[in-house]
Amino acid sequence: MTLVVADASPLHYLILIEQQDLLARLYTAVVIPSQVAEELSRPSTPVSVRAWIRSSPAWLTVDARPLGERIRNLDPGEADAIALAVQLGADVLLIDEQRGRAEARRLGLRPLGVVGVLEQAAQRDLVELEPALSRLVSTTNFRIAGRVIDEILLRDRQRRSRGPGLAP
Repeated sequence: MTLVVADASPLHYLILIEQQDLLARLYTAVVIPSQVAEELSRPSTPVSVRAWIRSSPAWLTVDARPLGERIRNLDPGEADAIALAVQLGADVLLIDEQRGRAEARRLGLRPLGVVGVLEQAAQRDLVELEPALSRLVSTTNFRIAGRVIDEILLRDRQRRSRGPGLAP
């Protein structure tokens, strides 16, 4: 079983590029703290994201347990996602922001961002990586250095050139 706790950002971007169902295909369970559900429901959030969280899929669980004092210098959703991941012993924490990822690593968690999710999905032939990344950077406000995208796409081309069933 692969238990994943998610912050709002990776969900937000996967929904915007219509790749949110990759999560159900990659992981056994995805859990979000109630603060993250609230962030995804805000009026300033894109309509498609609000609609998705309003009628969230069966594979997503909103966990409303008390999480204690929040980690300073992180937004509430990030802090609660990290705290919930620690409490649940999550296998993966979906989080994009650098400070949150650094804190997650410090606490022994395995952080993975939206790009990492797309890369994992590509490794399992669930998505074409280049069009997914292109859509992510061209249709949303997600920011990533061009050289990083080039490195990811190079790894993907190398993996595909080795053929199916061979180690990445």
